[in-house]
Formats: sequence, C-alpha cells, structure tokens
Amino acid sequence: MVYSVGDMYKEYRNSDLSRKSQEVGIIFDVMVTGVTGAGKSTTLNTIFSKEVSKVGKGVEPETMETESFRLNDSFRLWDSPGLGDGVAKDKEHSKKIVDLLYKDYDSNGQSYGFIDLVLVIIEGSNRDMGTTYKLLNDVIVPNFQKERVFVAINQADMAMKGRYWCYDSNSPKFELKQYLEEQASSIQRRVKEATGVDIIRPIYYSAEHNYNIEKLMDLFIDYMPKEKRTLVYV
Repeated sequence: MVYSVGDMYKEYRNSDLSRKSQEVGIIFDVMVTGVTGAGKSTTLNTIFSKEVSKVGKGVEPETMETESFRLNDSFRLWDSPGLGDGVAKDKEHSKKIVDLLYKDYDSNGQSYGFIDLVLVIIEGSNRDMGTTYKLLNDVIVPNFQKERVFVAINQADMAMKGRYWCYDSNSPKFELKQYLEEQASSIQRRVKEATGVDIIRPIYYSAEHNYNIEKLMDLFIDYMPKEKRTLVYV
C-alpha cells in the first residue's frame, strides 16, 4: 500500500534532495526497521505530521507488513515489521524484510534494488540490543550493502527513565544530553563489536516530542548514495 501525503518536512532541504535524486535518476527509498517498540511508526507519523502508520499499544506490535509512504517527488520511506515478538513471528517478519531488500526494478537492462538506505532505530533505553544485533547480523547485513546501513536512537526523552527532559524547551537538560552523547558513542562501538559493521555515530531524537527530527532528515539527505544500488545475492 502506498500513500502520498504532505507534511511539515515535505520541503525540508528539498532542493538538495531533488538535486541528488535527479543526479542518480531515482526516488530515494529508505527502509525503517528495528525491534518492536523502538518507535518506527511514531517516527514516520512525526515526519509526515499525521498518522500514516498505526502505532502499537504497549508491547503489542502494529506493523505487520511492509508499507511505503511518499514524502515528496524525491523521497519515500518504508515501514517494516519489528523483531522481538517470538521465534515464529521473528522468522516471518525477517522474511518480509529480506523480501523488501530484494525488491527490484530494471533500468537499461540492469536490475537494481528498490531500497537505497536502511535505518535501524534503537529505543533510548536500549532494552533489547540483542535482538537489534540479530536484526543487523542475520537479516540486514547479509542481504544489503553495510555502508548503506545507519542507526539512530529514538525516545531520547526516556533514555534516563524520563529524568532530565525539559518540557518547556522540548529538549534534554545537560545531564541527559551528556548521557545521550555517551550512549551514541557506546552504541557505535557495540555495533562494531557485535556485527563487524562500522556505522557512523548514531544521532538521537524523540519522535514523540518532535525533537531532532531535522537531524534525522539530514542523515537521510547527507548520506543519500550517489548511484543506484546493485543487488547482493546470498
């Protein structure tokens, strides 16, 4: 299912995004993934400023299929099922993610992958890093170019169990910001140790409070690849 909607970020750095899109000759497609509860759907809803993806309640996941949401003429985001719902569900969801990674199109007789970048979202409290590593190690990296994989930390407001978040300024206080900076560096090291993947230093944000979403958009735009993605078959 594909939606075409507008939002407050529709025009964000649109000239940069449009130029890069035209240079490569594609609409940039980013798959958003992570463990259940990391806030994938909330992130999409914040970017689009409306509910385009249903948010699960409690520990129950809502996203069960892959869906795409087009932000503008140059950019599209894909929601995907989360891992961490049990062995059977994880196997089912992993297959859907892999199928999306191998979704292809033809251009001048050459086959290319639809997905250009993968964003793995980690929740601020880092409660389920083991499943995140499994997602990276077993699902993403074997089926996708690792240099196109990025990590971001959502729920920054809850990283210290809700302490040190300033609601007046909608931003972390010094103690929480320092903790988040240390956490970003730690996750970068831990991902390398657990998966062998050198990721750029993760950005942190809060989809719930619309904090640092611009930095998330900058991540997408600044690291958009300069060429179509050739498929990796295993």
